[in-house]
Amino acid sequence: MTDGLFQGVKEKALPVLVVVAIIIVLWYGLAAFLNWNQVTERLISGGSDAASEAEAEALLNGEPGDEAAAEDDESQSYDSATADPETDGSASDAADVPVIEPAFLDVLRGTWAMDRPVLPSPGQVLTEFVATTFEQPVTSNKSLVYHAGVTASATLLGFAMGAILGMALAAGIVHVRTLDRSLMPWIIASQTVPILAIAPMIIVVLGNIGITGLLPKSIISMYLCFFPVTIGMVKGLRSPDPMQLDLMRSYNASAAQVFWKLRVPASIPFLFASLKVAVAISLTGAIVGELPTGAEAGLGARLLSGSYYGQILQIWSALLAAALLGVILVYGIGGIERLVLRGAGQAAQARS
Repeated sequence: MTDGLFQGVKEKALPVLVVVAIIIVLWYGLAAFLNWNQVTERLISGGSDAASEAEAEALLNGEPGDEAAAEDDESQSYDSATADPETDGSASDAADVPVIEPAFLDVLRGTWAMDRPVLPSPGQVLTEFVATTFEQPVTSNKSLVYHAGVTASATLLGFAMGAILGMALAAGIVHVRTLDRSLMPWIIASQTVPILAIAPMIIVVLGNIGITGLLPKSIISMYLCFFPVTIGMVKGLRSPDPMQLDLMRSYNASAAQVFWKLRVPASIPFLFASLKVAVAISLTGAIVGELPTGAEAGLGARLLSGSYYGQILQIWSALLAAALLGVILVYGIGGIERLVLRGAGQAAQARS
């Protein structure tokens, strides 16, 4: 049993860990590349300021060599008095400021620890994520758990409405030839319109009739997720072989019996495959729906406020929370699928 468990971990978990490690290494490298110039300029400026302060402090403390320095200063002042002030002044100032090249490791560490980086390092994103997830009260407006809960509620409501609509449309398309010829092209054409153009229209129209809050975001999610459910369900309802349909007709089965006893069981694998895609798209729709409303809660609102105030780490931590929420939702649908298929198998064995 231990060998089988180790083999399973090796076959499933090890490739995932290798891919994650490669992504993290590339991410660190890209962050260093994008932040390098800013960190180098900052360290050079800081080194020059520190050198100037050290030189001024040495002069005030009267360290050895001050007499020579004073003579040099007198000669330089005499030269500067006779020279052109517009040319020699700038040259002397540039010569007085020492340029200190920072060490490679100092710059590399600085690229991964900037306050406002072009691209934050994975460590910074993880630190911000932990701080806003585990170190804040769940009811706080700074908690990612609170914002993820708001987005998840809109996602699940839109997903439920989209799944019901998609299954209803699929049943009508399969059984009514007119709907297949007239409705299916419009369903496909509806997905060619960008959601970023539709979302503000839905928000404005529903807001004018007094519908605000959760429902407009859910409708946007429903609009996105009903399409894969419809297509997958149509494919599943049409998956039985002609011989199976002829067998049901030979038993003098009605259309309802053919639908519930043959077509629906055959469509379950197709349905759950489309539901996994739909729930991920529904999450995207909920986040997009939060952007034009100027919402104060939700992952979309978190992304929007981070972009307004230049909080790069806040944006990336919200993106990480959205990705984890999507993974949880997809794996949740997968768990329901396994339970349904297990129950269907046990029912089939009981009938046999």
